[in-house]
Amino acid sequence: MLAARGNEASMGASENVQVMLEIFRSIERRDAQRFLDLCHSDVEFHWPPSLPYGGASRGRPGTSPTWSDTWLPLQPGETERRMDPRVVAAGDDEVVVLWRQRGINPDGDRFDGPVLGLYQVLEGKLARAQMFYFDTAALVSFLAKTRGTAET
Repeated sequence: MLAARGNEASMGASENVQVMLEIFRSIERRDAQRFLDLCHSDVEFHWPPSLPYGGASRGRPGTSPTWSDTWLPLQPGETERRMDPRVVAAGDDEVVVLWRQRGINPDGDRFDGPVLGLYQVLEGKLARAQMFYFDTAALVSFLAKTRGTAET
């Protein structure tokens, strides 16, 4: 089912939900190629500015720190990688997903917090992602402590 929006076609809500769930599966499996295959080449990511990977980026990863740079070392096992995505709402070109951000640092301190993501899916691929952490202060504290642990 295609719905026109501007000059681009979007798939229906059900198809967009499936695209997003496959993206989450690819992240959990650490399947970078599958993830990239499901993203537009000029995909936009918007993260809270207070995070090391915060701000907006467009296209493939550049030289700035990315979510992967920060989180891959903090997710050594399946427990930390599990995101438990739950679709909250979906429309012709947007999907809202509630998911968990988990990690463990070398000292054994854990972070487990909810994130709400607003995703735009066009032509069966992720075009834009904006993440809203429920407690950025706790996350920033965990990441700062983790950086301190890594430096000692």
